[in-house]
Amino acid sequence: MIIIGIDPGLATTGFGIIKHSKAKNRSFIECVSYGTILTEPDMALPYRLKKINQQLTKIIKEYSPEALVMENVFFFKNAKTIVPVSQAQGVILLAAAKKRMPVYRFTPLEVKMTITGFGRAEKKDIQNEIKRILNLDAIPKPDDAADALSVAATYLIRQEKTA
Repeated sequence: MIIIGIDPGLATTGFGIIKHSKAKNRSFIECVSYGTILTEPDMALPYRLKKINQQLTKIIKEYSPEALVMENVFFFKNAKTIVPVSQAQGVILLAAAKKRMPVYRFTPLEVKMTITGFGRAEKKDIQNEIKRILNLDAIPKPDDAADALSVAATYLIRQEKTA
């Protein structure tokens, strides 16, 4: 099973592709790819959203994930970011809908609890755990990509616990 995790944003949208497999009654989660979709602040909003949608559609076509998992951000420290991030989430959902992919959303608290077992975990703690879970040599960079991998891993870990 291949999953794409998304950390939505207008300037930077993180993505992480992970694969779940089973062998000899053991489960394995491995990192396939990760990165970011970047838009320039001087681009008009419609073109920034179009770029996010086009790039994400290309990634989905390349990796053929079975589900999209997105961080469900509902609290913003900066009120000016609410609308642009929500718009980015909209084009991300559109890309998934065009491919008829199921979408799952987790709050930052759910991700922290699943990945570290502690709801007040710091970003560095989550990054270290995702490095361990995915057996990576280094913490994925940038942070947006690491967050996307954490969201995708949250889905798979929770699926394992309910199976």
